[in-house]
Amino acid sequence: MPGGAERVLRRRIGSVRNTKKITRAMELIAATRVARAQQRAKAARPYSEQLTGVIEDLAAGGAEVDHPLLRQAEKVETVAFVICAGDRGLAGPYNSHVLRAAEREIQAVRADGGDYRILAVGKKVRDYFTFRNYKIDSFYGGFTDNPTFEDARAIAQRVRELFDSVDVDQVDLIFTEFVTLGTQRAVVRRFLPLEPVETLAEAGTGDAAALTGFSFEPSAEGVLYDLLPRYVEARLFTALLDAAASEHANRQRAMKAATDNAEELITRLSRALNRARQESITTEIMEIVGGAEALGAKGDDEHDTNLEELLLTSESAAN
Repeated sequence: MPGGAERVLRRRIGSVRNTKKITRAMELIAATRVARAQQRAKAARPYSEQLTGVIEDLAAGGAEVDHPLLRQAEKVETVAFVICAGDRGLAGPYNSHVLRAAEREIQAVRADGGDYRILAVGKKVRDYFTFRNYKIDSFYGGFTDNPTFEDARAIAQRVRELFDSVDVDQVDLIFTEFVTLGTQRAVVRRFLPLEPVETLAEAGTGDAAALTGFSFEPSAEGVLYDLLPRYVEARLFTALLDAAASEHANRQRAMKAATDNAEELITRLSRALNRARQESITTEIMEIVGGAEALGAKGDDEHDTNLEELLLTSESAAN
């Protein structure tokens, strides 16, 4: 029935409008959070840059250390992957890009006969690899959209435990790098072992003259030894901040696309509703006209019948 079709369309329009309100609100929230995440990443950058600069200056000044974080394995047999994704969905391709990149890296290690360890940062990482029967070494969640330095320190502590105990020969960090508000990309970076001190001195911008006039207690080597773990934590914290900003940026775009699609769907459903209403009105008009014509035809037939009866009566009286 036309009326039933109209009721169905009205319910669908109401449902889509409610969904549009939700996606619009989520878009605005994500826009606010991505701006806040960018500010946090910008605020944390000076610390990381200063720490890197001090390490490069010490390396350029000739400081040499034998730190466990610098251990270079003769053969890489076990690789640990720190995979950073989100705790929630509705963020477009953000989670899937990281997870697929991580799975490719794991498959490559297994194809070479090696073993792996997964440090899952985010519920999506845990759920994805658990469902596919991968082994999860450690899980960290509940903070992916707003990480703190303590979160980075906890993850870095576990990474150091695995690397110092020679359980793993290499650690790779997989996360989404925030380039601009419209561009984010999944990257795979070597996390451990750290580059040799000589490489830092040559490739960095360290200046040996910058240490002139400074004395170190107990020694420059001791300071460098203590700074390397802080350097690992700072690098991990920067990656977590990048991942958080990328998640919010992807969610903002996804919710904007959902809002636009809802508006387009409402327009199409409204047109369908108007067509259904027009068809209903046209059907009603045709029924009324048909009924009127039927009543008119019935009236003419009754008039002709009465006239015939009158003529027959007149003929009978004349005879």
